Amino acid sequence: QVQLVESGGGLVQAGGSLRVSCAASGRTFSRTAKGWFRQAPGKEREFVALISWSGGSIYYADSVKGRFTISRDNAKNTVYLQMNSLRPEDTVVYYCAAHLGGVLVRTYSNGTYYRGWGQGTQVTVSS
Repeated sequence: QVQLVESGGGLVQAGGSLRVSCAASGRTFSRTAKGWFRQAPGKEREFVALISWSGGSIYYADSVKGRFTISRDNAKNTVYLQMNSLRPEDTVVYYCAAHLGGVLVRTYSNGTYYRGWGQGTQVTVSS
């Protein structure tokens, strides 16, 4: 099963910054929009951000707008999530996946339209 691979998580103090990456092997999911989600133990997966293949369409959850920035390097087949002004409530596992169906503007926050979920990367923000 093809998956994306997340990396870059770690421990940071509140107010600090961290950048996580999402890499796809070879040409897998190379020309697709990609999104970041996060999930805390016992809670539902939550949409964080999405970027289209061209980078022309970007969406953010209200909870991260103004603090997180999604970007991509198509030459490296990698998507990034720069997280600034981190808060303890941002402590969760972050996942990326490829958006593979539906009209983007209507489905970007719905995880059922995504494939290739990775194992996730843990981000811990200490207070």
